[in-house]
Amino acid sequence: MSVPKSEYHSEPFIIKETTGLNRPTARAMIKHTLLFVATFICVTFAGIMWVGQSADINSYWEMWPEGALFAGLLLAFLGTHEFGHYFAAIYHKVKVSLPYFIPVPIGIGTLGAVIRIEEQIRDTKKLFDVGISGPIAGFIVSLIILLYGFSTLPGPEFIENFDGHAEVITHIQETGQFPENPPQAEFEGSNILLGNTILYSFLAGFFDNVPPMFEMYHYPFLFAGWLGLFFTALNLTPVGQLDGGHILYSLIGYEKHKKVARLIYGGILTLAGIEMIPFLTMNINEWMPGYGYSSLLIWTLIVFFLLGKAFHRELNWILPTLVLSVGLAFIYLFMSSGFNQAGSLIWVFWSFFIAYFVKIEHPPVLIEQPLSPARRRMGWISMAVFILCISPNPIYFAN
Repeated sequence: MSVPKSEYHSEPFIIKETTGLNRPTARAMIKHTLLFVATFICVTFAGIMWVGQSADINSYWEMWPEGALFAGLLLAFLGTHEFGHYFAAIYHKVKVSLPYFIPVPIGIGTLGAVIRIEEQIRDTKKLFDVGISGPIAGFIVSLIILLYGFSTLPGPEFIENFDGHAEVITHIQETGQFPENPPQAEFEGSNILLGNTILYSFLAGFFDNVPPMFEMYHYPFLFAGWLGLFFTALNLTPVGQLDGGHILYSLIGYEKHKKVARLIYGGILTLAGIEMIPFLTMNINEWMPGYGYSSLLIWTLIVFFLLGKAFHRELNWILPTLVLSVGLAFIYLFMSSGFNQAGSLIWVFWSFFIAYFVKIEHPPVLIEQPLSPARRRMGWISMAVFILCISPNPIYFAN
């Protein structure tokens, strides 16, 4: 992901780390290296919880090689993505920082990585090249990781290396195959399921012994590859100053992009509602039994607030988007009986992140140049990658 200077309105907030154009100082290189090392350590320890083979071990530390493998795979994707942006910026003589890797001690150990574009990109050709280079580079690496994982899959008995899978192991020993549905969870909501995507499902169809989505996260190559594809899709969301926003703006121009981006944001709010309404319903019923229905009103107010921020209080856009977003989320949950299924709230976070940081409209560049046919083809291919790799329900919990 690239962070353009145009998001920052005050010069003192721009970190000056170069002695010349794209020549990082020793201090900057040390800082970025330390962030990478910290991120690698965090992802390694988080990875142990996901892919660590926990059966028959005497110490937590025995699983660190598996966590380190997962960290290496995931950071290979993140690094390739960000350096794709970085080298494209260098090619076009655009001032840019080295990648900032972001460590966190929970989840998968990182919030990703980002570079900072330290000057305004003045024409659509440069904007397009810098925007698309990261997702394409990262997508290729993720695809390689995923294909290697599929082609080297062990048999279903591999799951015997992990604690807490007695029912699945029994089914495998009796049938030689994974069960189709997740086992009954000992605790409500303790089964973790990863959402399938069009591309992942298509590739999985060519291989044997592919684990179900409720066990896939124990396989480091599959999990890292899936995460890479999903993060690529998130970055390709064609709104604001995300990579997808740069690309689509360069393809169709400011006015058309503004309309498309607002429609896309309405879709994201629908996905967020599918996550948030059950979350609110379950928590309200726990504290005030019988009042869970108020979750719909609370979410409607939140959406109205977000749309006011995102659409600059333009009621002709806010009201229809509000009705469609909340209405479609409610209909989906009603038809699927999904009011008692806990989601990860990824889309809720993404809705706030876009409204407050990324924004919906892409700021106009000074020079709008028509793209070459080759660039236009790559741009539309990247939009297809967004559709193929996005998951409406990326991580959810079920009993």
